[in-house]
Amino acid sequence: MRRTTVRRTAVAASALSLALLVGACGADKSADDAPESKGKNEGAAAAKPLSQAELDKLVLAEGDVKNHKVVKPLKADLAAAKIAKADKAECKPLVDATAMRTLGSPAANSMRRISVMPEKPAEDASPEEKLKAGLDAVGKAVIITDTLGSYEGEGAQEALAALRDAGKACAGGFTTIAGPDKVTYSKVAPASYTAGDEAVAFTLTADLDGETGTAQLVTVRTGNTLASFFAMSLMGKAEQPKEAIDAQLAKLG
Repeated sequence: MRRTTVRRTAVAASALSLALLVGACGADKSADDAPESKGKNEGAAAAKPLSQAELDKLVLAEGDVKNHKVVKPLKADLAAAKIAKADKAECKPLVDATAMRTLGSPAANSMRRISVMPEKPAEDASPEEKLKAGLDAVGKAVIITDTLGSYEGEGAQEALAALRDAGKACAGGFTTIAGPDKVTYSKVAPASYTAGDEAVAFTLTADLDGETGTAQLVTVRTGNTLASFFAMSLMGKAEQPKEAIDAQLAKLG
């Protein structure tokens, strides 16, 4: 990928808080085919939402995921997220999920920015091995956003349903605009992810200086809490951030 592509991708990732989509799922069925569990939904609706303090303790922290650096979002991330908008109204939930904003109207929310850190070469590694490790590190440079929201009543179910509908309505693509910065996605394709009470995931194809790249979005509902993850690679192609997702869901319980 050309240097300008990497630079523009990095700027877009920082300015729009690096969030991308990946498919939809329920169990081994698609989100559309998976029937809702009335009992689970009623239980979630009756549950009290987590407080801000509780959510802050449950969001991922440094040391929770091996080879991942976890930090609070930068002021620039939050500023860009605040002004980010979609070129199509029906695509707003996708922009929310990919621009480090919570879906719907949660009672509390907490966010983290995560970088995948490659393992360092051994101290006695040869110069060739160290060079290869450095090149591998560039190729594996992935930034992930982890956004938690806790909701009153059926807010979590409704927010996840809105994201699922947006994925269908915007399958042909959309553009995220944050001031002078724009990221254009030419395709939103369903992906598979099974976790929690229900999950929605998409793979987004992005236009990067005439080349294409893919990013991943996974949003999981556990009771009345949504955990949303967006992963973008600075080299253009990202995989689902399963290690980060597994670690976050384990903390949620």
